[in-house]
Amino acid sequence: MDMAQERVDIRGHIKKEPLIFDGGMGTYYAQKTHTRGKGVELANIETPIVVEGIHTEYLRAGAQAIKTNTFAANRIVYQGEEALVQGILRTGWELAARAAESFGAYVFADIGPVAGLPPADIAEEYRFLSDTFLALGAKNFLFETNSSMEGLVETAAHIKQIVPDAFVLTSFAALSGGYTRDGLFVEELIRTAAESGYIDAVGFNCVSGVQSMKELVHLIGTCPLPLSLMPNAGHPIVIDGRTFYESAPDYFGKGLAAIVREGVSIAGGCCGTTPEHIRALCKALEGGTAAEGERVRQERTELTPSRSPFFEALKAGEIPIAVELDPPDTGNADKFMAGARELQAAGVHAITIADNPIARARMDAAMLAGRVRRSLGIEPIPHMTCRDRNLNAIKSILLGLSAEGIHNMIAITGDPIPTAERDEVKSVYQFNSRKLSAFIKSLGERGDVIPFHVFGALNVNAKHFPSQLGLAKKKMEAGMTGFFTQPVLSAQAKENLRTARDTLPGALILGGIMPVVSERNARFMESEITGIHVEERIINAYHGLDREAAEELAVELSLGIARDIKPYIDGYYIITPFSRTALVARIAAAMMKRQ
Repeated sequence: MDMAQERVDIRGHIKKEPLIFDGGMGTYYAQKTHTRGKGVELANIETPIVVEGIHTEYLRAGAQAIKTNTFAANRIVYQGEEALVQGILRTGWELAARAAESFGAYVFADIGPVAGLPPADIAEEYRFLSDTFLALGAKNFLFETNSSMEGLVETAAHIKQIVPDAFVLTSFAALSGGYTRDGLFVEELIRTAAESGYIDAVGFNCVSGVQSMKELVHLIGTCPLPLSLMPNAGHPIVIDGRTFYESAPDYFGKGLAAIVREGVSIAGGCCGTTPEHIRALCKALEGGTAAEGERVRQERTELTPSRSPFFEALKAGEIPIAVELDPPDTGNADKFMAGARELQAAGVHAITIADNPIARARMDAAMLAGRVRRSLGIEPIPHMTCRDRNLNAIKSILLGLSAEGIHNMIAITGDPIPTAERDEVKSVYQFNSRKLSAFIKSLGERGDVIPFHVFGALNVNAKHFPSQLGLAKKKMEAGMTGFFTQPVLSAQAKENLRTARDTLPGALILGGIMPVVSERNARFMESEITGIHVEERIINAYHGLDREAAEELAVELSLGIARDIKPYIDGYYIITPFSRTALVARIAAAMMKRQ
């Protein structure tokens, strides 16, 4: 066994002094070799002397632990080439162990995030990588740059079963607001890691520079496990397609050392950090020891809750009516506002505002919701999709909605954008409505916003409705309080709605009604709109009708559907066809008169 594994146990080391890691292998390798756009892990095989030399540079700078150059070496990144991945891992381990031996340094098997797979497959890949390292003699593991805990607890348990005294460090890539790209807040991730009993230390790496890391440390307050920080060398800049980090080593070292003295047990660097950054950190820490005690937790301004008459009416069984209006596709909202006034005059309780329906750009639903509330006083319910914005943008919108007193919303994954770019379509589903709901719920629990009532979509026209019910249950577990259903335009949809009422206790359900205005409209919905099924008898009923007669039939059919679904719902959700607010106002007024 090499000297790196004969040193005092890491647990004993970090009780006496902070453990200093190396820096960013990938960025430093690119800087030294003037290469980019190629997996640095392959350098273990192609240019091993350079990789081992970089390890040695970090060790000479003062690093007491180094990471294997294997961050992205997995079968997903390398497209199933198992033998190649195993070769990269083996060579990466051997290079790091050989470099560490004469310094008596620790070697950590470095495993980056495995994402975009079902949870079971993620755990399987982590286990494959861990088993490969365990066979090489590894006992220290770093799972870094994670945005969730998927597969990590199971993998840590597996490692501990084989090597009981193994040291497992799990590190998260968190934005300055304290959440990851999956919308998960770091406090909950750290709690999950600590409660597992298999993870020895937690921390943060990448994404943030020293100052942002300091904010994260203060945000979480006391950490139940030893804390690790490996910030970037500041924020990156891009020049001629190349990424540079400009944080000076001295600034990095002094800033990180100051945080370490607040009680951080493990420190090092991530992207852009060179041996000079690690040397500066070691110099700044000279004479210091790991501090004990609590960090100051950030204080939050208390928010004043506001009432939602619409939600209260739902809870009270008053069967309120919400009507959906599509936002305008130009910068003029006059027609939209006129329609909203007409619906308000008819007694509608809330206006729902779609978010770029059918993946076509329209006026922002959240901004329009604010105008509706301020100008009309009627409650708006904006839709929010996961498709068109990142988490920072989503949080910004939620903060604004909270300030406007808007606290009902519909969270949906969003329609794919019609494009030949496969990754663009795929990206819609990387952050789905369940994750969005959990993110919104967490913001409320943390006091960042006044808690929202988050609704989801329920497709009563799904061919395999039991799977929809299973998905709905998961949405409720993620914090959703109820569902707006797709339009009910068939006997099967009515039956599915009844089943949903029985299967989803506690869910507030708003039954979807969409007036059909012509035979052509009915056939278009049946053929081209996802999630809508129009019975042939309804389509045929419109054959040969002029506009006036078709609208009369639309009123009759809509009122009939409203009557039939009333036992299974808590409210009505009317979708306005072709901006025909007068027609919908007429239907809504008749529905309320019947109630």
